[in-house]
Amino acid sequence: MKSQAMQNVRDRLVMAALPHVPFEGWSLRALREGAADAGFDPSMVGRAFPGGPVAAVEHFCDLADRRLAAEAAAQGIESMRLSERVAWLVRRRLEAWSEHREAVRRAVTLLALPGNGAVALRATWRTADALWHAAGDRSVDVGYYTKRLSLSAVYSTTLFSWLEDQSEGFADSWDFLGRRLADVARLPKIQAQMRRRLQTLPNPFGQFLKRARSGRHF
Repeated sequence: MKSQAMQNVRDRLVMAALPHVPFEGWSLRALREGAADAGFDPSMVGRAFPGGPVAAVEHFCDLADRRLAAEAAAQGIESMRLSERVAWLVRRRLEAWSEHREAVRRAVTLLALPGNGAVALRATWRTADALWHAAGDRSVDVGYYTKRLSLSAVYSTTLFSWLEDQSEGFADSWDFLGRRLADVARLPKIQAQMRRRLQTLPNPFGQFLKRARSGRHF
């Protein structure tokens, strides 16, 4: 089966399994029940996800990233400021799956198990990359990595907040997101202020600063 056709099959299987996940977890049983709902033979699950439920969860993350990119393109968010775009994207990445929040919780729980750390890190990095790409970031220097590391942390902590949020419309989570993004935005300014202050100090501090700036730093 061609890759695009198989991707469509995987998309359908994951979406069909979502209603079963709150009761069965991300399990072969949930996937097979979803396959039956979608009109597939249960054997399709093994062909689509040789890695089992963990592979299905990783594909679920990829599907969510792709859907967000399509929604962002349709919305035309280019007119927003960059900070507004990032906030909107993180919010929509979660908000779009409110109906299946328990399935998302079960996905997080599965990826948190020993042995699934590499998949969890890979999925989180890809989401951060998808968020920045949808926001219009095309950096290729060291900023590419620092931006994605920072947003990975913001997205992950906001995800945990959202999973436990009982406020109306998840208002508490969006307030939390705003604060975290503000913290990230302040870091370059704080670092610049510290550099300027250190430059006014007498030696040996000034010499230390010169040596530090000549080296690699985060």
